[in-house]
Amino acid sequence: MVREDDPYLWLEDVEGEAALDWVAERNAETEAALTTDAGFAFLKGRLREVLDASDRIPYVVRRGAFLYNFWRDAEHVRGVWRRTSLEQYRKDVPAWETLLDVDALRAVEGEKWVWAGARVRHPAYDRALVCLSRDGGDACTVREFDLSTLAFVDDGFRVGEAKTRIGWIDADTVFVGTDTGPGSLTDSGYPRTVRRWRRGTPLAEATPVFEAGAGDVAAYAWHDSTPGFERDFVGRSVDFFRAETYLLAPGDTPVKIDVPLDARAYAHRQYLVVSLKSDWLGHRAGSLLAFGFDAFLAGDRTAEVLFTPDERTALAGHSWTRRHLILETMRDVSAHIEVLTPRPGRGWARKPLADVPALSAATVVDTDPDVSDEFFLDVSGFLQPSTLYRGEIGADTEILKQVPARFDAAGLTVEQSFATSPDGTRVPYFVIGPDRTDTGPGPTLLYGYGGFEVSLTPHYGAVTGRAWLERGGTHVIANIRGGGEYGPDWHQAALGARRTRAFEDFAAVAADLVARGITTPAMLGAEGGSNGGLLMGAMLTRWPHLFGAIVGDVPLLDMLRFHRLLAGASWIAEYGDPDDEADRAHLRAFSPYHQLTADAAYPPVLLMTSTRDDRVHPGHARKTAARLRGLGHQVLLYENTGGGHAGATDNERSAHNSALVHTFLWQHLSRRRTPLASPPVTD
Repeated sequence: MVREDDPYLWLEDVEGEAALDWVAERNAETEAALTTDAGFAFLKGRLREVLDASDRIPYVVRRGAFLYNFWRDAEHVRGVWRRTSLEQYRKDVPAWETLLDVDALRAVEGEKWVWAGARVRHPAYDRALVCLSRDGGDACTVREFDLSTLAFVDDGFRVGEAKTRIGWIDADTVFVGTDTGPGSLTDSGYPRTVRRWRRGTPLAEATPVFEAGAGDVAAYAWHDSTPGFERDFVGRSVDFFRAETYLLAPGDTPVKIDVPLDARAYAHRQYLVVSLKSDWLGHRAGSLLAFGFDAFLAGDRTAEVLFTPDERTALAGHSWTRRHLILETMRDVSAHIEVLTPRPGRGWARKPLADVPALSAATVVDTDPDVSDEFFLDVSGFLQPSTLYRGEIGADTEILKQVPARFDAAGLTVEQSFATSPDGTRVPYFVIGPDRTDTGPGPTLLYGYGGFEVSLTPHYGAVTGRAWLERGGTHVIANIRGGGEYGPDWHQAALGARRTRAFEDFAAVAADLVARGITTPAMLGAEGGSNGGLLMGAMLTRWPHLFGAIVGDVPLLDMLRFHRLLAGASWIAEYGDPDDEADRAHLRAFSPYHQLTADAAYPPVLLMTSTRDDRVHPGHARKTAARLRGLGHQVLLYENTGGGHAGATDNERSAHNSALVHTFLWQHLSRRRTPLASPPVTD
């Protein structure tokens, strides 16, 4: 392994006294520069109002007769887990039954608990495995919860804080992968082993059923509890994108599901459903296939093709009802949705489920695959607040909930354009804002991600609407390579040494916005988080002349040490391995932390992170801020002590963080140029 001198390694000590003292000084500088702005308090209040609004849609999932929801507002700061009936849910103000009040639990136990979800036992829906995170980290504790008595089970299943994977097998047994001591975790910090754990026995004595390698990302297991199709599966994530899955035959004998490593495969009743990421058996990458499960295990590779992509259309998702499959696709990043119905011996019938407006998103929120053809469908757009529909396939659809407009959209429009990247690729982007024909260029915020096959689709952003659009700004979403907007090929085009294509795409969109007269470099800001924070680092170090300000949220910036920090080893398949000489050169070439220089003209930078982020180490943002300061450049750092990778654990903190970001951007990009106080360079 090649070692390089790094004077700021001490900032990787997450809870170290010296590091936290330094962070406190940076936070004070940022608060002084931004919270004293004349509009900060008003903006924060407006954003908090949106986040706490009682007329938000309480999205639900069906578990038997009840609809379950987790809810936060001004009264329930950390939130309540609750349920209601469909009859009540149809009302403007449903009667909810509170299952677990996280604020009350926090008060009793004196711990900063954050809700991390629950696995409700199927099909009885009588018990749950509740996951609670300490102040927002990915690691969580697990406790069994009784849904009849609404209390934790004293002698029930319990697991201490870890990045645990757990799920029900039957009333008295679970599959669990967690930290049980040396050798039980992979290099990425996730479970290496899976055990079958019976009620009333020590976790240490649970029966091992599968083990992954230390260099794998994780081991996993699950029980298919579909009545009449009960089966157990185990597997290992070889890396972030490749996995091996096995059916557990009698005697815990693993039978490999023989699909490509990069395919995603699962059993649904009599089917084996396979989503392809590479070409296979004459089918294109991005296709969705269905096989007879038993026939596949017997060697039959005859597939029913449920979806085939083309150069403009990609699969966005799919959901089963009792007798149908709902297929969500994107055509040039705009949603389309249809229903597929199997007809034995005659293929699958197809028809539209709903008409979706252009440049909009349609998402299946939940279905009821065991019992009925019920579905919940959410439809929204950049200027179109969400509408939640409920229906049963073949019957009428009803509007259950609608969000009122949260910001003034008068004079605002939405358009989709395409920029041309240096290699000739057409890169789509959405522009939301006022018509600049008469006003001329104005403040513009360009957002991007470009990684892990994550697609940026249309959505109604009330916070962005109030913080940016209402004030006269333009918001732009760039659908750059590395994402999934055009399927696996769009993602793979920016893997490893090709990562720079994502950066070039984003810069091409920025240049196109200037060329079209929408903005100028001085009024163009850029924002991205996590992998998008790496994108921001690339903009800072490669194209600083294109931007007037840059914000990186929980950013990934040191590309030579990312694999040694927290969950970083799990991302080697996306970026490359710094310990491999074949990858190290390209990683160093685009590592923002290593490309900073004293003589560059960088725009002002704000880096946001969290002490409790146990996914992307806060050291990335800390060290980059320190190096920028040491080189004499203007930078602000704000590190929330809690919040995890999300950056916040409640609406108060979310509003505060968003107000910091948008105040910073407005100070530097609007015609009202409020100077940013430059801290002394004394590192």
